[in-house]
Amino acid sequence: MYQYDQYDQSIVDARVEEFRDQVKRRLDGHMTEDQFKPLRLMNGLYLQLHAYMLRVAVPYGTLSSRQMRMLGHVARKYDRGYGHFTTRQNLQFNWIKLEDAPDILAELATVEMHAIQTSGNCIRNISSDQFAGAAADEVTDPRPWAELLRQWSTFHPEFTYLPRKFKIAVIAAPEDRAAMRLHDIGIELLKKDGVLGAKIFVGGGMGRTPMIAHEIRDFVTADELLSYLEACLRVYNRYGRRDNIYKARIKILLHELGPDEYRRQVEEEFTHVKTLGIDPPVAELERISAFFAPPEFETGLSEDVDRSDPDFAVWLDQNVKAHKQPGYAIVNISLKPVGGIPGDASADQIDVMAELGERYSFDELRVTHAQNIVLPHVRKADLYAVWQKLTDTGLAEANLDLISDIIACPGLDYCSLANARSIPLAQKIAERFRDLDRQRDLGELKLKISGCINACGHHHAGHIGILGVDKKGKENYQLSLGGSGAEDVSLAKITGPGFDEDGVVDAIERVTDRFVQVREPGERFLDTYRRVGFETFKEAIYG
Repeated sequence: MYQYDQYDQSIVDARVEEFRDQVKRRLDGHMTEDQFKPLRLMNGLYLQLHAYMLRVAVPYGTLSSRQMRMLGHVARKYDRGYGHFTTRQNLQFNWIKLEDAPDILAELATVEMHAIQTSGNCIRNISSDQFAGAAADEVTDPRPWAELLRQWSTFHPEFTYLPRKFKIAVIAAPEDRAAMRLHDIGIELLKKDGVLGAKIFVGGGMGRTPMIAHEIRDFVTADELLSYLEACLRVYNRYGRRDNIYKARIKILLHELGPDEYRRQVEEEFTHVKTLGIDPPVAELERISAFFAPPEFETGLSEDVDRSDPDFAVWLDQNVKAHKQPGYAIVNISLKPVGGIPGDASADQIDVMAELGERYSFDELRVTHAQNIVLPHVRKADLYAVWQKLTDTGLAEANLDLISDIIACPGLDYCSLANARSIPLAQKIAERFRDLDRQRDLGELKLKISGCINACGHHHAGHIGILGVDKKGKENYQLSLGGSGAEDVSLAKITGPGFDEDGVVDAIERVTDRFVQVREPGERFLDTYRRVGFETFKEAIYG
């Protein structure tokens, strides 16, 4: 994985000291909250309902064991003993004291971590495929390109104050594991006639106006990728609405200009930008790529795994995925135990995952878009030992991509923007579907919950999506069906009137019961929904 050079480290260290002075002035009363707010947001510090929340960047979801241990240390020393992994592949601490924030950032800086650009109207954390460098279907490892984008976008003088926050995802496989087309810019690396390049999608997003990104260019060569992205951002920065926060995202600009006119302006800008020398020299890209060279995999390893323990066999089938290297596997660690908070991990669990990454996965871990953790390179001979350790730590839930593997925002328990609670609802749904045999019979079923219209729980992309709203002072939950954030991307459709907390759980059960009645052999829930149509499920919900 990438290692800071002197320039990287000096940037982070300087930012820590700058913010330490800003916090001191705020605490001394020399700065009002209104004056302080934009400064703290530039450092990932939010003021939530009960305390400050610090969002730590995990670029393209990649962590070393040393970094993971630091997150556990911060959780134990400065928070309430846990951290929350997010859909942006970051981590949030929900109970931070303002006076501690500079010390936390200083400690993070010792392991090449920071909170820069995890908030504000700038280019946020670059996200990517959690199986990068391990998946057999990728055409190249997308992480060197994600790292290049991180360096390009960090403190970019032209894009520090965009009309609105900006999110980029980069993948390199036909299977989209990062919801690429629901980002402001989605990049799919591919090869055309043996030449590496990218297909560019622009204008995706969630929130109150969900949209799927438009294909703006079918191929730009890798050596001109940064120039093309610069052109895309320049057109947005020029015309994006700064007068209306609800119309400020690039998806609205695409909607108003139309994809063809936006594409024309980007091409015109690109003609100019690519003469400016923005794209890196070959030597620099090779320097970055060297950090992502494949590990020293052993050869001649056995493909056999002893499946005699039935619980282990279930976990193997559900949570372990194929690796491109013979004798190895990709291990998914679920952070969604029944009764738990989706995406949360205790400091002790974080330490255990760090130990497993160090001992069994070449000192590397990944945070996933679905708020889970991945050990990307585990020998098949070590899978049973890994599973035993996960079992001992409450991390062996065999529910990856099942109905209890719920994506949920923090909701009204923490967030000052939320209208409804997400966490208790997620717990009730998981409890209702506790039986793992039942979950596995339902198969892949991605359920996502947002506590407000901002859609941090990505409910628009859920096979089953839930949106919490305020209805005359009471929490009400709208149910949607048919969304997907994968390569078969689609937006969920609202079924009808909402429900209270218990009512929406009952409604979900009616949906799954109807699915079991009408599915054909081998169909996922989403396949059946698309085949039989919306009305079949609406009738099951409302009668």
